[in-house]
Amino acid sequence: MKEDKGTDMEREIVKVLEIIAVAAVLCILEMIREIHTFKVTHYTVTAPKLVGEETKFVLLSDLHNKVYGKHNKRLLYAITKQRPDAILIAGDMLVGKKGVSPKPAMEFVKSLANICPVFYANGNHEQRMKENPANYSHVYERYKKELSAEQVIFLENRSVVREWNGDLFTISGLEIPYEGYAKRKYHKVTEAEIEQRIGKASRASYQILIAHNPSHVPAYKEWKADLVVSGHFHGGLVRLPFLGAVITPQLKIFPRYSGGIYREGQTTTVVSRGIGEHTIPVRLFNTPEVVVLHMKGRQ
Repeated sequence: MKEDKGTDMEREIVKVLEIIAVAAVLCILEMIREIHTFKVTHYTVTAPKLVGEETKFVLLSDLHNKVYGKHNKRLLYAITKQRPDAILIAGDMLVGKKGVSPKPAMEFVKSLANICPVFYANGNHEQRMKENPANYSHVYERYKKELSAEQVIFLENRSVVREWNGDLFTISGLEIPYEGYAKRKYHKVTEAEIEQRIGKASRASYQILIAHNPSHVPAYKEWKADLVVSGHFHGGLVRLPFLGAVITPQLKIFPRYSGGIYREGQTTTVVSRGIGEHTIPVRLFNTPEVVVLHMKGRQ
């Protein structure tokens, strides 16, 4: 009898190990699939300030030189198909690393400018190259110069006002102090700092704030942005049902704002899960995405 019990227990252990092995293989296959594809995610944003016809924005972030097909044709086709009024870039299109060419990102963003107006706010990768030009062979300067020549509008702590479909939009791009990206004791951005850098939020028009790092959403809300668009966390690398993001590339556990739409008070925040990877090419239940924002007035 003891031998039978021992045999039964061994069989149960083998079954459990087999299930774990199969699950591990399936997860690996899913990760491989996800880093080679992307999806298009649609969000509807409503506000009483919007009274005209629907305006459509495409939001992109965290490409990190990723290429989908020759010259990024797959990605460009998906974006063109949406017929956007404008494209909002929330940073980290290139890789801020010594010796890494920005060519894939540059070619892609140049192609975007042929679709519609492009508004580009920097992420931490662009910002560190910009703030330390000698360390990166002045790559950012050339990158910005070439894209600006193609009419890409860089919003480095500045704002522009544009009208689409009967509605007036103020689009502001925020660069936070670089310490605001620290992995451990990071600098907590305040409303006063935002105001010091880009002035007060617009009251007369619909205020969009492009701010790469969603860690500081509370300050963006206090600044009274109508819409905040961010990226940075890559959706949290691994996402679980009901829990959302588990851990970010910056090693933040269960981040509050990681990917999706968040409606809180008068501010809507949309965080892109990004369209690429770098350093840690891991995604699980977290497909890269092109985000489409349908801007509408409340019925």
